[in-house]
Amino acid sequence: MRPVWTGSIGFGLVNIPVNMFSAAQSSSLDLDMPDRKDHSNIRFRRVSEKTGKEVKWENIVKGYRMENDDYVVLADVDFAKAAAEKNKRFEIEDFVDLQDINTVYYETPYCLFPAKNGEHAYGLLREALEKTGKAGLATFVIHNRETLAIIKSDGDVIVLERIRFAKEIRSTDDIAPAKAAKVKPAELKMAINLIKQLSGKFNISKYKDTYTAELMRLIKAKSKGVKYKTPRMKVVHGKSKDIMSQLKASLRQSKAS
Repeated sequence: MRPVWTGSIGFGLVNIPVNMFSAAQSSSLDLDMPDRKDHSNIRFRRVSEKTGKEVKWENIVKGYRMENDDYVVLADVDFAKAAAEKNKRFEIEDFVDLQDINTVYYETPYCLFPAKNGEHAYGLLREALEKTGKAGLATFVIHNRETLAIIKSDGDVIVLERIRFAKEIRSTDDIAPAKAAKVKPAELKMAINLIKQLSGKFNISKYKDTYTAELMRLIKAKSKGVKYKTPRMKVVHGKSKDIMSQLKASLRQSKAS
């Protein structure tokens, strides 16, 4: 696997050369979009607005449209010049508590591994992050885009997590708020008891992408002309509309399972 970014972590006056690899992969099926009539595959072409002809990748450049509709064409060297240091260096600006970062900001995870001569400093930073429970926060440039990110310890590896800028999170002010509900102390106590009863240690391996597996089963059945048996949906409704009765029934069901 090739690294998606090569550079260094700036930690005070310490420089740690690293290679960055993607830490996530899609579990969904890769679906094509064939024509409904004859199932021929649909291709997307890069066509010039001016000539109507297809343009090869090697003849396509990046450009910014000015107010007079003229383009300023940008080459790779221009992107590098705009942020020469940030293209190759993740300079830690602050250390923050991981628990203070709202998960709504998390975007994409990557794994950082030490490059040549960076093993000792890498191990030192990884262990220091683990002991303090802190995350290093900084901006850097990847794929011609400035990115805000944190680095944190995860076992024997330093993980870089791209996070969103504040302006990328939509405000909820324009969404009609729910009507304020008056919660009774007894209801709240029982709801807390239910949460405690259903609580356990986080185990990611318990959770599987069953939808993709089921979709693959349907595809195989259709390919063989076999009728697909739809799994029965389990929907549990409380017999009573009274929330206290529903909570009590939920607690009894949880204890029985």
